[in-house]
Amino acid sequence: MFKTIFINPEEGRLRAGWRLLAHFFILAASLVTFGVVLSPLFVWAERQGISSLTIISLVGLGGITSSVFIARRFVDKRSFASLGLKLSWQAIGDLLFGIALTAAMMGLIYSIEWVTGWLAFDGFAWEFQSPGRVAREVLIMLTIYTFVGWQEELLARGYWLQNLEEGLNTDWAVFISSLFFSLAHYSNPGFAWAPLLGLLISGIFLAFAYLRTRGLWLPIGLHIGWNFFEGTVFGFQVSGTESYRLILQTVEGPALWTGGAFGPEAGLVLLPGLALGVAAIWWYTRKSSPTK
Repeated sequence: MFKTIFINPEEGRLRAGWRLLAHFFILAASLVTFGVVLSPLFVWAERQGISSLTIISLVGLGGITSSVFIARRFVDKRSFASLGLKLSWQAIGDLLFGIALTAAMMGLIYSIEWVTGWLAFDGFAWEFQSPGRVAREVLIMLTIYTFVGWQEELLARGYWLQNLEEGLNTDWAVFISSLFFSLAHYSNPGFAWAPLLGLLISGIFLAFAYLRTRGLWLPIGLHIGWNFFEGTVFGFQVSGTESYRLILQTVEGPALWTGGAFGPEAGLVLLPGLALGVAAIWWYTRKSSPTK
């Protein structure tokens, strides 16, 4: 009886709760290890005038990816690809569709704020900087957001959601993993109740994309594209953090609607963007989804 508290006798492996706990310690060790190994790069980046966010994203990329790989292989006793990472033409299509969809979603949010007079347009980056500088900064931000999209989806919709689903059920797994995803941003500037709820809803939206495909490539594409178009292209705050901006604008509308200094994730303007996303994902997966 004592053994069955830890081991699922039908599967011959740790129960889901213990697997998640084991991964927590593996994740902590992995992040510390990569932080120490890459620490010299922080000094180098400062000398080169490169944002420390680039190195931080590398630490997260290495720490999260390695921890999930180790836990999946040796604790879960499953393959890394079984998280929904099998490579195929469909995977490429899902990734690209997710990125393209977020351009429309964020374009809708920008249009709503512009039409209502909630933001003031101040110009474009290339009016004040050289083309080379603009291209360099955009490439850096796209790289950072690609790292962030990969690692956060691998963790939240990959390891957390799928283990919780095996231990509980789909509804609770979606809610709890989305809550963890939201709380993981607690250290972001301006994090409070509105951002907590907005990120929780965003996490549920990304979980919907995973459930419609049972793959991580669509939510990864959505996550990459959302951050990139939100911050770098349309010039909003990305969950309270600064980004290089192509469109220079100032948000002047009510924080309840716009999200204020935290960005659209903390405002009601998020909802029409997500509604467009849900409709588009349902349409895109209507013939192939395992959750028809």
